[in-house]
Amino acid sequence: MADEGAAVSLDLWHTLIYLEPDDEEAYMNAQMELAARALAAAPPSREGAVRDPGELRRLFEEEYSAAVRASQQGESITPERQFLRAAQRSGRAASASTYVEGLRQLVASTRFQLGPGAIDTVRALREAGFRTAVVSNTVGEPGNAFRPTLRALGFDPWVDTYVFSDEHPWTKPNPAIFREVLGRLDVTPLRTIHVGDGWSDVEGARRAGLRAGVLFTGLQRYGHRYHELFLPAGWTEPETEYRIQALDQLPALAAELIGGAPGR
Repeated sequence: MADEGAAVSLDLWHTLIYLEPDDEEAYMNAQMELAARALAAAPPSREGAVRDPGELRRLFEEEYSAAVRASQQGESITPERQFLRAAQRSGRAASASTYVEGLRQLVASTRFQLGPGAIDTVRALREAGFRTAVVSNTVGEPGNAFRPTLRALGFDPWVDTYVFSDEHPWTKPNPAIFREVLGRLDVTPLRTIHVGDGWSDVEGARRAGLRAGVLFTGLQRYGHRYHELFLPAGWTEPETEYRIQALDQLPALAAELIGGAPGR
């Protein structure tokens, strides 16, 4: 039985960390190139295996896009599975280990930017007695690649738990991923709010019965490929009565919505 603790969970991309649009475009292009090179280096598994680098990249991009669409339905398709599906389609006897290790190195070498006030906000939440979690749909890279980066950026002392979708069968907006958070933090839905920049954040909070889903609009600047995949044509901002432009607005809003955090 959860006690009377209270919690705030936060999205990662475009909430706590981000890349400028051009840098985000280059980062995602690097992901595609990693996959294409790893496929090209693998031996053929059948006659007529695809050899053209451009075609190999296209096949992987199709699997990546399919994983994004699945994530919008709450299903997790890991980077490893995306790569192996592309390998099967292309007739390459490829192991995903080279690709996944390349993703780890890419994350480690990328200069992710802290959202303005990100560390101060999670610290203020913790110091006010709220339990905290980061919940991220890790479609393009494994969550364990982010852990050293988040530690280096200074999040670890103020975040109770990280929940990355590639380590589970579900993504936001599936309520199961939020139930995972509730269980780890030992809190009830009505004593929990979630904040993020997208539909899956607000809709996931609603489906999980959280006290509120808060839309964060302060970092809604996306690279072309990210916008095309994650915010397709016809996308509109999710409906919610709770919106913040700056992260430093969050501690006061959390206290207002949940009524304070009596203890950890």
